[in-house]
Amino acid sequence: MSVHTAVDLGASSGRVMVGRAAPGVLDLTEVHRFPNGPIPVAGSWFTDAVGLWQQIRTGLRAVARRAPDASTVAVDTWGVDYGLLAADGTLLGTPRHYRDARTEGIADGVHARTPALELYRRNGLQHLPFTTLYQLIAEGRLLDLADRLLLLPDLFGFWLAGVQGAEATNASTSGLLDVGTGRWGDDLVALSGVRPGLLPAVHDPGTVLGGLRADVLADSGLGSGTRLVAVGSHDTASAVVAVPAEDERFAYIACGTWGLVGVELEGPVLSEDSFAANFTNERGVDGRIRYLRNVMGLWVLQQCVAEWDADLPGLLDAAADVPPGGPVVDVDDPRFLAPGPMAERVRTTVTESGRRPPATRAEVVRCVLDSLADAFARSVADAVRLSGHDVRVVHLVGGGARNRLLCQLTATACGLPVVAGPVEATALGNVLVQARAAGDLDGSLETLRALVRQTADLTTFEPQHRPLNTGVGVS
Repeated sequence: MSVHTAVDLGASSGRVMVGRAAPGVLDLTEVHRFPNGPIPVAGSWFTDAVGLWQQIRTGLRAVARRAPDASTVAVDTWGVDYGLLAADGTLLGTPRHYRDARTEGIADGVHARTPALELYRRNGLQHLPFTTLYQLIAEGRLLDLADRLLLLPDLFGFWLAGVQGAEATNASTSGLLDVGTGRWGDDLVALSGVRPGLLPAVHDPGTVLGGLRADVLADSGLGSGTRLVAVGSHDTASAVVAVPAEDERFAYIACGTWGLVGVELEGPVLSEDSFAANFTNERGVDGRIRYLRNVMGLWVLQQCVAEWDADLPGLLDAAADVPPGGPVVDVDDPRFLAPGPMAERVRTTVTESGRRPPATRAEVVRCVLDSLADAFARSVADAVRLSGHDVRVVHLVGGGARNRLLCQLTATACGLPVVAGPVEATALGNVLVQARAAGDLDGSLETLRALVRQTADLTTFEPQHRPLNTGVGVS
């Protein structure tokens, strides 16, 4: 049975994992984990791509010690961010992080030329101020020096195997991909100011891209037969592969630093109502559409815990004892986007709403989690209303599946059972697509999900009382 290596880079941490997948078998072992996050420099925010590459190298050495004959490797990351290369393949500068403020006001200028609804019907994306399209307009003269633009997972793929390309699921977060064809839209690329030829060809998940570079093999100790495979390189696309759904009547919440809430469809929803509700149509594995809304996710809680230098389990226990019915905030308020004094921002936002602000840390945590559950439930309800898709269960995957209080609050808010797990859904989805590309597995996404259901540690949370008036729950 082949061994597959998943390099999974999330917004707050990264890990390198080895896994095996075959009929009746799905296992995953972490060999290297490391922190990740935006780096502040002189008022701007950057991604330490070279530092992440060093961590990947460390992880691959650990893989080689365990399984030197590992057959494939694949990379997934968060979306929208990119690196620029010179003609000789050298990285130009340090990639900016999407939380950098340089894109403020850019979208207004774009929409003055191309109405926002028209743009939505071309690329299918919800309005997010940091979409690659807007970042490129803010980039400035560095674009003039560049010979190639690679989104982050493709950049690391280039450093691994020397192949330049753009994997479709991650490319669909850029705002430059035609929602109908799944390939670069000439008009969208022109709108960004990128000259023709800067973007590489798009390829689909499951494509075997080639062998690893000689220097990577020598440094890592991996065998010469190791191949780079394109998976759903947007981390949510890989996570959705590993949703352990029994049938199509499910919604998913991929909950980490971000919360991606939606349903899986066969085609995009491009209506004016969908646009107004700020839903996005991103590509998934096997040509599916991830119809979803980005919600702030665990970011606000993570920032509070870091600010307090506190023990999260203890905070969650205390928050569970806070009576229900407390204040909630809009977790997607732009003031919560940048790093900073998050607990004070929460208190200020509650005060502005006319309610008593949370006084203790436990009350702040409960406010954040109640607010997240409320946002998740409303997003599920909106996805059902706008798509017409029947939903009977919500699958919550990713790191948020460890947060039992959040899972229970979400079940109650939705009025639907929430199945929590797997926690490492992204890495599992990454490995599953690698295994299928290598011939260890056959079949559709449904077949892959049945294997997850058979092997994963899952917990079901039932609604505890009448849900919020979201219109999601079944009577």
